[in-house]
Amino acid sequence: MSTRNPVSLPDLTLTPMPRLALIVSRFNEDVTGGLRDGALAWLGEHGITVAESDIFAAPGAFEMPLLAQTLAKSSKFEGVICLGCVIKGDTAHFEFISLGTTVGLMQASLATETPIAFGVLTTYTDEQANVRSRDDVHNKGREAAAACVESLALLRQIRV
Repeated sequence: MSTRNPVSLPDLTLTPMPRLALIVSRFNEDVTGGLRDGALAWLGEHGITVAESDIFAAPGAFEMPLLAQTLAKSSKFEGVICLGCVIKGDTAHFEFISLGTTVGLMQASLATETPIAFGVLTTYTDEQANVRSRDDVHNKGREAAAACVESLALLRQIRV
């Protein structure tokens, strides 16, 4: 597994603390629960809390773009962290869900000018998903939280 990812947040101003929404897919809940826990742990380590009422359960990854865009448009949240998992099966379903989710979240972020973090695993095996969602520094939920916070901090600097 690559360790070339950023491991610390640059020195960016986070005052006031941002209000963030988390969208967590109910598909592959063992994995997405680990991603959620990783994201919340990273946020907590950086003094950012997420209210239970700001954590939303999505039916699956495919529904996330509309939910994320709606949350971003509500003006209640400065960023949205999307956490899900799509594991390849025997059909082309994996490719359609993965691509639709990826493009949809990118479009939602651009349309709303809001950081919408892509914490959706797209793996070939259950084992790959489990490795990326376990309680360690390589948890992709942690990385999605960090990407969202760093992006919104940079946007605050740019928009001043």
